[in-house]
Amino acid sequence: MKRKPLLLLGLLYLLTQPLVWSQDCDFSVRGKLVHLEDGEPIFGGYVWIKESRTGAVTDENGNFIIKNLCKGDYTITIQYLGHEDIEEVISLSGPNFSKTFRMKEDALSLSGVEVHGHQDQIQTTTSVSALYGDALLQSRGENLGESLKRIAGVTTFSTGNSISKPVIHGLHSNRIMILNNGIRLEGQQWGAEHAPEIDPFLANEITVIKGAETVRFGPEAMGGVILVTPKELPVKQESSTSINLIGASNGRMGNLAVEHVGGSGKIKGLGYRLQGSGKRAGNIRSPEYYQANTGMSELNFSGALGYSNSKLGVEAYYSFFNTSLGILKDSHTGNLSDLEDILENGRPFSNPGFTYEIDNPKQVVAHHLAKLKSHYHLSENIKANLQYGFQLNKRQEFDVRRGDRDDTPSLDLELFTNTLDLFVDHTNQKEWSGTIGFNLIQQANSNVPGTGVTPLIPNYDMLNLGIYAMETFSKGPLEIEGGLRYDMREISTARFINGELESADLDYQNFTAFIGGLYQISPSITFSTNFGSAWRPPNVNELFSQGLHHGAAAVEIGDADLVSEKSFKWVNEIEYSGKNTQIEFTAYTNRINDYIYLNPTGETFVSLRGTFNVYEYLQANAFFYGFDISGSYEFTSRLNAYAKGSIIRAKNTDENNYFPFIPSDRMDWGLSYSFGKLDRATRISVSNVLVAKQKREPDFDLAPAPPGFSLINLALQKEIKLGTNELNLGFQIQNLLNTSYKEYMNRFRYFTDDMGRNILLKINYQF
Repeated sequence: MKRKPLLLLGLLYLLTQPLVWSQDCDFSVRGKLVHLEDGEPIFGGYVWIKESRTGAVTDENGNFIIKNLCKGDYTITIQYLGHEDIEEVISLSGPNFSKTFRMKEDALSLSGVEVHGHQDQIQTTTSVSALYGDALLQSRGENLGESLKRIAGVTTFSTGNSISKPVIHGLHSNRIMILNNGIRLEGQQWGAEHAPEIDPFLANEITVIKGAETVRFGPEAMGGVILVTPKELPVKQESSTSINLIGASNGRMGNLAVEHVGGSGKIKGLGYRLQGSGKRAGNIRSPEYYQANTGMSELNFSGALGYSNSKLGVEAYYSFFNTSLGILKDSHTGNLSDLEDILENGRPFSNPGFTYEIDNPKQVVAHHLAKLKSHYHLSENIKANLQYGFQLNKRQEFDVRRGDRDDTPSLDLELFTNTLDLFVDHTNQKEWSGTIGFNLIQQANSNVPGTGVTPLIPNYDMLNLGIYAMETFSKGPLEIEGGLRYDMREISTARFINGELESADLDYQNFTAFIGGLYQISPSITFSTNFGSAWRPPNVNELFSQGLHHGAAAVEIGDADLVSEKSFKWVNEIEYSGKNTQIEFTAYTNRINDYIYLNPTGETFVSLRGTFNVYEYLQANAFFYGFDISGSYEFTSRLNAYAKGSIIRAKNTDENNYFPFIPSDRMDWGLSYSFGKLDRATRISVSNVLVAKQKREPDFDLAPAPPGFSLINLALQKEIKLGTNELNLGFQIQNLLNTSYKEYMNRFRYFTDDMGRNILLKINYQF
């Protein structure tokens, strides 16, 4: 009988040992692997723990986790090609250990591969989305705005079918900054019908940052940033060429683009890139008629030459963008009766047929951009960067004029921009990294004499000086980031009106700041939050516009008493990445004090050139809020589904009503199926775009918001391996059912339907 208690105690001991063991061996090591040089995450780094013989590979964010470790000391080894190995002893005394590991480049040549990566990236804790790879390939042939509509939360503000501007969370134009290979694009972006002067074919990746980025870039980034990043310059002997040939049925468009990238075999670290494209299209066809004078032509070029070694990097870059754009003739009416009739009819009275000719009204735009950049590693932890950019933007707008002046532009502008950026990055093998710097922007905008028309905007000179500092703390799955910036801007304007000189001198200054964080909750779930202040001084057109804006077919009236916009934006994002499922959800609020907007007055202006609607710049407090969601699910290795959508609300809190030209609710979903051998599969996909009617209209508009619509699109993609070369064939049908519809965000919706069915054939050959 005495043995029974001893037996029970022994059995209890044996049963509880696994529980005790599991508690002692349920520890984990979380970490993040980044480049020592710039703090960018390393994808594909190998992490190994010697004692437990377990390991992991870092994901695209540089994160890894190794589970089921016991209490004690371990030797962790980290390896990544072209970088010095990390080996150190860590001690697990608690259930979770986390650390950020920073890898230093190995300046030696390994197996013939020279490893010096100097591609500039933007680190941020706010919401970031990108087009690259297959998604970018499928967008080839579209302008920048149309390409970016593939990203949830990004829409377009368009004038017809060939002019579109990206819209991020309801903001566009001077509130969105576009970087062309690291240089802020400076054209006449204030105009609603002034499309970005950039060729999407030069991009290897297009990235959208949805938060306010004024601390990094200045006032024009209060709504977000778009990074157009070319292919990285090689640093060893290699070459690659890509040819794109695209044809479209609607507008009978033809598009050719060629890019060649190479590296020198004689001078290690020397690389170059050449790229060019040409595009031609004629009148666009709505489902039932052609749109008169809606053709376009485009000719673009870019080139870069760079040298890089372990200490020094230099790059010279030049791009040229040139386009001629026809403006819908029916948007320019002869008298008030004609304007009222076409607004009531909702479509042109004429059907001109097809032609490639571009007549007045039209735009002719040329943009030159040159860049010189250098960086130098002062030490393994400190890198100094110096960048200079020069831009010349020439914009001419031609109106239908009486007599023999059709060849004389009604608006003729030249904008010269010089930018200088000096900043120093610091990193270390512990947790801290950051940047401190300043940038200088100098602009001179001139009206070229001889138009015979009072200039819409005055000549002006602008000088902006900004100084800023940002710091990032990284430890394992956690990142915390903060920054502060001060800007000072001076503007001087002058023009003659009725023989009298009118001039003004304006000064603006402000502080901006942000703080944000990112946390890898698990290997599958990441949460980020970012709160930032931003500001934007009124642009010259908002202050001093006084007359007919020919390209927009509208009279615009400025207000010299406008003050700077100030905003406070909070962005939260959660991302889930599972075996078969990807989900990304972004929610945001944006309070903008003294928001500036262009509002229809309901009045018309009658002149010898026709009858035009009158708009005026107003200011009110605004509250923007909404969310974006996107996701995909892999049913099988062959069948996939995706969906994305966005909802935005923009309230005029002063008047308790709504602002004009805010995107309506929309959703895009689709299915794709791959057949044949998976490594050389043919993929067919069908998608459906659903856009709701904009029910939150301002108190007055020229015409009611158009009804919602649904579009079905079809695509076929085939990849063919030709030895070491690659041939990609694409076949797309947009608006498969030839649906008649009007997009609320199209300023020409008053006069015409949008584009009808469009069949595209795309050929991409890489060798």
